Amino acid sequence: MNGSRRVALTWLALIASACSAPNAPPRDVVLPDSTIYTDSEPQEGGDAARFSMPACARAAGPFAPLSTRCQHFVDAQGRVVVLRGVSARVEGVFDVTFDDGRAPLQPIPAFEMDDAVRMRQLGFNFLRLPINWSGVEPRMTTPPSYDDAYLSRVRAVVDIARRAGLLVLIDFHQDAYSKEIGEDGAPAWAIKVDGWMPLAGPLSADELARRRTSSQVLRAFETFFGTTPDGTFLRSRFAAMAAEVARRFRSEDAVIGYEIFNEPIATDDQCLALATQVGAAIREVDARKLLVFQPPAARNLVDRAMLARQPFPLAGAAYAPHVYTLALTGSESARRTFTIETLRPSHANAALEAASWGVPTLVTEWGYDSNGIRMEDYVAAQGDLQDEYGASSAMWLWKERSQSSWGLFSYDTTSGRWTERAAFRRALARVYPEAIAGWPKTWSFDRRMARFELVYEGSAQVTAPNVLYIPSADDYMATFAVSCDGRAVQAQRDSMTGRVEVPCAGPGEHRVVVGPAR
Repeated sequence: MNGSRRVALTWLALIASACSAPNAPPRDVVLPDSTIYTDSEPQEGGDAARFSMPACARAAGPFAPLSTRCQHFVDAQGRVVVLRGVSARVEGVFDVTFDDGRAPLQPIPAFEMDDAVRMRQLGFNFLRLPINWSGVEPRMTTPPSYDDAYLSRVRAVVDIARRAGLLVLIDFHQDAYSKEIGEDGAPAWAIKVDGWMPLAGPLSADELARRRTSSQVLRAFETFFGTTPDGTFLRSRFAAMAAEVARRFRSEDAVIGYEIFNEPIATDDQCLALATQVGAAIREVDARKLLVFQPPAARNLVDRAMLARQPFPLAGAAYAPHVYTLALTGSESARRTFTIETLRPSHANAALEAASWGVPTLVTEWGYDSNGIRMEDYVAAQGDLQDEYGASSAMWLWKERSQSSWGLFSYDTTSGRWTERAAFRRALARVYPEAIAGWPKTWSFDRRMARFELVYEGSAQVTAPNVLYIPSADDYMATFAVSCDGRAVQAQRDSMTGRVEVPCAGPGEHRVVVGPAR
């Protein structure tokens, strides 16, 4: 089959899989009490329809440092935890260099304490750290051997994050299968494709787009996820590699879990099989961390995936769709005219998809070109929708100097200096709840009124305070008022983290409000 025909048929098959009529979810999964959208227009209810977070009678799981309870994460004090993170490709960890004289694919930024501290100041409470199979297991040996130097570099980043107050999600990342034929991912020995040709850098955004849909990349995915002995062998080695990483980080309390495979080019059943196999291997060595799994990458294009036929088979899991509505494929006209309702379907469907799996939603990638049309409106709307649907999330990307301008910083090639993009930072800035002293019903941030409101059902078993993130005076207000059930609360903002503790505990409904001081 020629390359262009293979590309077309592969993507058509994936999109058809994602768009198929959803199966009925199992009866023991509580679906969101909300209108769910499956196209670009709202159904009944229109703009007035709003997601209502369903109640939960389930006990929290026995995991650490975070566990799961219905559609949310919880901490050791029983509080619901909201994760707001950012991905960072780190020099020496995001594996795009070669040792045979070929030019590197792209320059990758270093990650230092200043980066981690600034992340925390801007309201990010976790780092999504992409690592590569090619870095962990660069050589084919029997039995498997793993690169201690590479894993030491990963640990150094985790140490920096922990010291800055950031949690870490270790992401087994790939783009276009492997750096040898794409951008990153599998080592050369794991490319079981006849006649494949090793490629080199530099790698532009256009070149990466061509590689993503090249014949050799698609054939590599086909083999990895397929039923041949090569596919069975590769998945077994990948699972063993992931388990080795989990074994080394199982005692690290800053690590919350492992993202099993980034943007798989595969069917729903193939994604589930891999996530189950890798998750089970991790569980054999680490019973404490979260298992984060993704739907097929085709969801990035159609904003929905099939509902699960049964809950995810391993406890302590989270569903990790990527939300890129308009950002990857939108026309100039669509970007000029979108509203929040244009962006709503992906979030609404993600809530339904996660509920069908019986797990929380963790959107592990969303983003937009920092110079893109109506960037401020897009970023603010995505934040509003994440709040409305109670989703945790990680933005793509912290720093970028090779392919695009999606990062939070611009890079000057002459001086080698990074400069924070103030407009992007301001668009991101919002008050949000990091920890909620009960079960949330709604929370929202009105940017125009500078007003945040959280409504939740308290519990006698949860005595720890709420923790809010409040941006600095540069992006919010120097002075603000906080109340619990209409009574003023004296709250102090920590300048290094933006954290504000708000006691408002006990059984019954509670309302926490942050707004301008009168």
